[in-house]
Amino acid sequence: MRAFVVALLAFATGLAGAQETPRPKNIIILFADGVAATQWELGRYASRVLRNQDFAATDVVFKDGALGLLATDSRDAFVTDSAAAASAMSTGVKVNNFVVAMTPDGKPHRTVMEAARAAGKKIGLVTTAEIYDASPAAFSVHAKNRGDAQAIVDQYFAMEPDVLLGGGRDYFLPKNAPGGKRGDGKDMIAAFAQKGYRIARDTLEMKNAKGPKLLGLFADEDMSFEIDRDPAKEPSMAEMTRAALATLSGVSPNGFVLFVENENPDSAGHLNDAAGVMRALWAFDEALRLALEFRDKAPGDTLIIVTGDHETGGLSATYARAASGEGRLYVGIEHLKMLEGITISFGAAAKALGRKPTPEAVDKLIAQHFPGFKLDPDLREVILTQKLGERNAPGATYDALARMVARQTGFYWGTAGHTTEPVAVGAIGPGADLFRGYQDNTDFGRKLLRLIGGR
Repeated sequence: MRAFVVALLAFATGLAGAQETPRPKNIIILFADGVAATQWELGRYASRVLRNQDFAATDVVFKDGALGLLATDSRDAFVTDSAAAASAMSTGVKVNNFVVAMTPDGKPHRTVMEAARAAGKKIGLVTTAEIYDASPAAFSVHAKNRGDAQAIVDQYFAMEPDVLLGGGRDYFLPKNAPGGKRGDGKDMIAAFAQKGYRIARDTLEMKNAKGPKLLGLFADEDMSFEIDRDPAKEPSMAEMTRAALATLSGVSPNGFVLFVENENPDSAGHLNDAAGVMRALWAFDEALRLALEFRDKAPGDTLIIVTGDHETGGLSATYARAASGEGRLYVGIEHLKMLEGITISFGAAAKALGRKPTPEAVDKLIAQHFPGFKLDPDLREVILTQKLGERNAPGATYDALARMVARQTGFYWGTAGHTTEPVAVGAIGPGADLFRGYQDNTDFGRKLLRLIGGR
């Protein structure tokens, strides 16, 4: 009898604890793809010494909110890809790499956005990648393979998110249209317009768009790195966040769930581009500040979550052997200023040089876009011959540029792929304490669904 009473009390205590967890009206998930503690620290330190300002992720959300770590392994591998990681964080269930929110036998798991819809909430997806890319797809729909772009777009059309902003115009257009890749001949942009969506093709159209639903597609594929972005053609992450919040925060008694991703830290990490990562983190910070300003107007209504899916590149700011061969170079302000002075992404640099770079073109590019840097003869030879010695390097031109930057600034990389480093998760607002401590990424998903009312 006593055991029964103890068990009953324990159950009641647990139930009361669950009932005491407040459910936010609005949830804003700011997702930094490829970012773990090392990248957040780069953003914090660089913001202070180069921009003379705080870094909102570390200095507000991580400091004043709840802070945790997430393990990132997928169902079938120690090293995850973005689809499996985001699926676990959306559904609370492990899936295989490259799979979007589905079991191996093809059964769908309920996603964050499906739960939000069931709870009567508005939903929005924003990314600097293609809008059908792995992370936004995994937070909303299902696919046996993340490469099933056309099927993912079709599922968006059926789901009708209130906001869709990012790149990936190609799979919204038929093959006979400029940049189009759809094989069924459908113009999905026109189809969305017929459903009442305002359509934005550039920054100005997005800013002028008014209405309850918004589709913005600003590039055929991924949007540009922040360092290369044309602000007239492509809005910043902050500008897209502002537009999404304006659309979602209208009359909505049940609130909204908004997923906002900066894909560029991952893409830059794959290219071992430290300057590209730094600027992507700054762009993320501007978007986060807007979210925090929104929350400040109704702090009891909105939960903000800052996290990533995995670490990319094995970034390490360390000391390097000095060029003279004597002593060591320790990363400092002068080296961060050298990063800040770079005016082109590695991807754009490689594209400009092409597959058969000339010595003159290489020298001109370094002088024009990498002020203060010297390309050592061995690295110059790598670019000119396009011969790559290390199989896990990102590519000949990328590798040579990365090693040039590393030798002279101390920003080194361990890989061109993902790593197993746990990712940080910070939360501030109602329900934030659920994300405190060391957890699996499936725990993140289950607790997020619990806050939405998806289980």
